Amino acid sequence: MDSLTHIALGACIGEAFFEKGFGKKAMLWGALSQSIPDIDFLAAFWSTPAENLLAHRGFTHSIVFALLIIPLFALTAEKIHRPHNISLKKWMLFFAAEVFLHLFIDCYNNYGIGLLEPFSHHRYSLNAMYVADPLFSVWPGIACLMLVWLNGHHPGRKFWQWFGIVLPFVYTIYCSFNKFSIDKEVKKAFVLQQISAQRYFTTPAPLQNWLWYIVAGNDTGYYVGFRSVFDKTDSISFQYFSRNDSLLAPVEGNEDLQKLKRFSKQFYTVELWGDTLVFNDLRFGQMIGWTNPREKFVFHYFLQHPAANKLVVQRGRFAKWNWSIAKSLLSRAMGN
Repeated sequence: MDSLTHIALGACIGEAFFEKGFGKKAMLWGALSQSIPDIDFLAAFWSTPAENLLAHRGFTHSIVFALLIIPLFALTAEKIHRPHNISLKKWMLFFAAEVFLHLFIDCYNNYGIGLLEPFSHHRYSLNAMYVADPLFSVWPGIACLMLVWLNGHHPGRKFWQWFGIVLPFVYTIYCSFNKFSIDKEVKKAFVLQQISAQRYFTTPAPLQNWLWYIVAGNDTGYYVGFRSVFDKTDSISFQYFSRNDSLLAPVEGNEDLQKLKRFSKQFYTVELWGDTLVFNDLRFGQMIGWTNPREKFVFHYFLQHPAANKLVVQRGRFAKWNWSIAKSLLSRAMGN
């Protein structure tokens, strides 16, 4: 999830944990501790783009990191705020709630987290929510602003703290239900359309939770399509993309390539753009794929020009968007 959402949600939890008697200090601690796993952004200053892909949401999003940082935060806060009547146990529970909630939320989108680092490099992802979903973020955002504005003893603070926590939680349940429904419909479509898939995933298209992006296939290639929770037909329109592993022969020993394969969980294709070899990680979707089913993929890495990959995850996310494309996304999300 985006950083502003973590900050706002963390502040609301801080308010709820301590309520009156600790003022707005709890909001600051909440915002800080909810954000601390994202300290991995510092790795971008010394690592290559391919290395940074694995560093982001890696060790700092692991159980080991959480168990190290929680007591450090608790002991620091307990010492800074002396004298006080807050037990070390309560500090520990507070920071544990904040840090583990961050991991849970980030696990909900398709980038995934290295929950068991450094013992396992597997990335855990539920693929149930887009990385920036306004219908998740707006509630803690509004609540945080209200809590900052109201004085420390205003009777309305209790309402706003729960407003910022309960509504995102309810929306998370709604997203989980949509995920379950979509997976059920997709499996039915595979049988109906005789698609044999060694591996597959579904994940929301940008900024909402009604239109879902689907990838299914094997080491030869992948079927890519979209389905809305409001679609009434059983079939899904799929486009096939060959994986083209043979194109990788000239760069098979490339270190970046091995990192990219690991990062992609094998959901990749390779293309030639002119004289440039391009690695596509299919998990991040297509640029406006609901409008043009043969569009390029959001994540495209130039294997022979690594210096051009600094914004590899973000650069294609909203490429080719305009007001007409936004309306087409909403229209397709409402079903066909």
